[in-house]
Amino acid sequence: MGPPILANGGCIFAEHPDVQAPDARILWHADRDPEILRLSLLPAGQDDDDGIDPAAWREYLTVGQSAGGCEPLLLSDGLRRIRVDIVEGSLAMAPPLRPLYHIEGVSAARGPLRALNRFLDFLSHRRLRPALYPAEPRMARWLLLLRVHDALREGASHRDIGIALFGADRIANQWDGPTDALRSRVRRLVRDAQLMAEGGYRQLLRRDPD
Repeated sequence: MGPPILANGGCIFAEHPDVQAPDARILWHADRDPEILRLSLLPAGQDDDDGIDPAAWREYLTVGQSAGGCEPLLLSDGLRRIRVDIVEGSLAMAPPLRPLYHIEGVSAARGPLRALNRFLDFLSHRRLRPALYPAEPRMARWLLLLRVHDALREGASHRDIGIALFGADRIANQWDGPTDALRSRVRRLVRDAQLMAEGGYRQLLRRDPD
């Protein structure tokens, strides 16, 4: 495994490319991630029921480089994630600590509220429960675009890509048929895969408000 690298492709912290996806921990720039929970950490008394000890998160925790007056954190099990920015205080403070959450607005509050709900659940269960992470309806297409991008890098033609995705029989019967529907579909996939690789991936975290 290679050392972590810093990157500016929308990230403030990125893993080495050789790190497998389930083991990678990526911190996106704040303007790319709508589900950041911002909080302050204040000293708490030993008998404070709301006091927390970040040492209990160690198994899930990645700490990014401080920037813009905040300490960015990522809690992740490889499949699910919670982004937390500490805007006051620090993990270096002696526990227990009392969190103070910073959420405001209407539409702008929805992403942080999702993160807060997941964070509170994590504190209770010490794991990132799948029930709080609904399936992403666009995931199948994203995976398809990854396959197309990989094929293009290997020098595959549009027809080769069509065979890999839809099967040799279907391509043989429809590629040169009376309509170009199948060719057009492959062209759109190639176009979208190239756009994604050129920077469109930065928008993957964006989602419509609930």
